[in-house]
Amino acid sequence: MPKRSAEKIVIDASADFYSFYARRRGTGGERTGSILVGSIDCKGIPMIKSELTVKTGRRGKGQKAQKKKMATVATVFTQEPYIRTPEEVVQSLFPAGEVQSKSRHKTSGPQRKRVWASLQASKDWFISDVKEEMDRRDPRGRKSRVVVTDGERALQRRACMMINDAVLVLDLLHVLEKLWAAGHSLHGEGTDEAVEFVRQRAFRILRGEVSQVVKGLRQIVTKRKLKGKKAEVLLGAAAYYYRNKSRMRYNEYLAQGLPIASGSVEGACKNLIKDRMERSGMRWSSDGAEAMVKMRAVYLSGDFEEYWDWHIAQDQERLYPKTRWEPAATVVLK
Repeated sequence: MPKRSAEKIVIDASADFYSFYARRRGTGGERTGSILVGSIDCKGIPMIKSELTVKTGRRGKGQKAQKKKMATVATVFTQEPYIRTPEEVVQSLFPAGEVQSKSRHKTSGPQRKRVWASLQASKDWFISDVKEEMDRRDPRGRKSRVVVTDGERALQRRACMMINDAVLVLDLLHVLEKLWAAGHSLHGEGTDEAVEFVRQRAFRILRGEVSQVVKGLRQIVTKRKLKGKKAEVLLGAAAYYYRNKSRMRYNEYLAQGLPIASGSVEGACKNLIKDRMERSGMRWSSDGAEAMVKMRAVYLSGDFEEYWDWHIAQDQERLYPKTRWEPAATVVLK
């Protein structure tokens, strides 16, 4: 099959993506968990040169060649409450000894998980689509709504404004990344001291003591009179935590059984984008990438057969619209 024909088939096949999901209502009578989770992230797709920004004469210091365009990725699913303690979370993150004690609770995992992404839609429109998906699943607002994001300010602001009935949670894994950077800066990579540094502060953060951790990081810089890169890393982590502390009430989230990490959307970034769109030598046009991501999202969400029936019906309607036949007006000759 010629390349252009294959591209056109995929683009045509994805034409009814949004109308397919917009027509859905509720869960079809299926009982689902009491927590409704949305998670949003971004992932780059390698593009052909003509789709990238206009080249400048010379790149600035530290500026990299632009080879990718960012797609916004989302997941929405329901789950049962998964109540844990800070001690249990720390034990799962930093297992000690040969035999790990099993958690007292067992999670049932995500239910009716939908994943999707868009390269062309604006972030505002895309987040509003996430909000609509959550409303379709919970039209009466009976479920506890949670949105898990990373620390990107623009994404957080939009989510806060547009999904204002949800609890906004900062992904714990992004929190730990900052701690590991600080620990490695002070004690070196692979050292027991770095692991203990991170473990102690992670435990305090999970107990809701974010302000104390921020204060401690700043005091380390002051008392040790750190300069340069070390001071930059520690003060950067402190500023990050201070800015996001309203979204880091992990002690409350754990007690309510809410999710505190965005593993679902990180997995979507890998399965939806990376595994298909970033293979060796691949470069995409904007329309081709958008269509491929839509079709892959339908497949990964488990809706392919149902979507294909819907697409065929809609295609038939476009080709052969059901118009009402009326007799021609009678012409009276004078």
